[in-house]
Amino acid sequence: MTLAADIDLVDIGFWDRPPGERLADFARLRERGAPVYFPEPRVPFVRSGKGFYALVRHADVVAASRNAKVFSSEPAATSPEPPPWLSKVFGTPMVNMDDPAHARLRRIVFRAFTPKMLARIEDDIRATAARIVDDVLAEGAGAGDFVGRVAARLPIDVICSMMGIPEETRPYVLSRIDAMTEYSGVRGSLASPRTMRLLAGNLKAIVDLHRLVARLGEARREDPADDLVSALVNANPDGERLSVKELGSFFDLLLVAGNETTRNALAHGLKLFTDHPDQRDLLFSEYYDERIGTAIEELVRYVSPIIQFRRTVTTDHELNGHPLKAGDKVVLFYLAANRDPEVFTDPDAFDITRSPNPHVGFGGPGPHLCLGANLARMELRIMFRELFDRLPGLRACGEPEYLLSSFDNGITRLPFTWGSGSGTG
Repeated sequence: MTLAADIDLVDIGFWDRPPGERLADFARLRERGAPVYFPEPRVPFVRSGKGFYALVRHADVVAASRNAKVFSSEPAATSPEPPPWLSKVFGTPMVNMDDPAHARLRRIVFRAFTPKMLARIEDDIRATAARIVDDVLAEGAGAGDFVGRVAARLPIDVICSMMGIPEETRPYVLSRIDAMTEYSGVRGSLASPRTMRLLAGNLKAIVDLHRLVARLGEARREDPADDLVSALVNANPDGERLSVKELGSFFDLLLVAGNETTRNALAHGLKLFTDHPDQRDLLFSEYYDERIGTAIEELVRYVSPIIQFRRTVTTDHELNGHPLKAGDKVVLFYLAANRDPEVFTDPDAFDITRSPNPHVGFGGPGPHLCLGANLARMELRIMFRELFDRLPGLRACGEPEYLLSSFDNGITRLPFTWGSGSGTG
């Protein structure tokens, strides 16, 4: 089914509209039932635009996620698809792989996210959260930028600490991530001079990060330390380890996915708790430990930090009564699936007691479910508690500035204050 031109998910203008208007259009797409096809233009230096079917119903996103044999992550799961030469130069990230290659890498890097590893780093996360709030207190209660002063710092410090990256190098790493995520627009605007500059900056940032982690990986092979890089580049009990190129690709993935999910959820979370003081009061009571679990799941559902991923259909297949042909592209819009009224009662309400909550904010069920989901949950739980315990007047004091992107539901700036009496806590 092809949609009339009043909704165009390929046009960058669609993603520049207010979030509520976009969600209303996704609701209209869900009401159509069958996946809707969107053509894509051909753009230099990027794979030819073949167009895609938008999966916006929760049931369709879940079905495609579970069936990785039909809905393949190869050649690329990101939109727009990168050029074929990119993986030859920088390696193929896990998100762009199917089994058995994907299973091998997932088995190796799973060591970063086991319950034992997470328990080991919990104290480090608490210390990092405390340092961030210390700095906020030292800088004073006047309005500042919550993203720069809080949300962007926590996940970068945690990931770099896990990887063994020195503290003095972390601002540089953050600058490289910002350069990478700034180029995440949609194909319809990729031919513009500005976007070409962003693409060049994106590629340079990838090169810079690969060089950094390659040097670290080579050093850790010679002299292992108690960090994640050492664990990944030296053989596990099965004799498996990451090559230098694979380590670079994993580092890219961890920095973008592991950083952006927590960063986006923290920033959106402060705005939501400011706009919904009843939900904040409900959470930050004596029952915090009992409610924080469902609160985080609702926050991730409501925000959908990562908007979508792409899949390629490997064989003729019928989805929700709609025939798909081998070679067709589909895009799984988690943002839309997480507001599906067929699954979520009053889906546009922010309700931290919502249960059950089968959201797809960490991806749909299946082999590509986010490996770092429990790390993100831990970071959010610790950071929110530290913030609201020590800054009871914490609130957003202005409207967020959103990243213009069809992939990353990011906030680039959010004014905040924590002055006495400025909040509800």
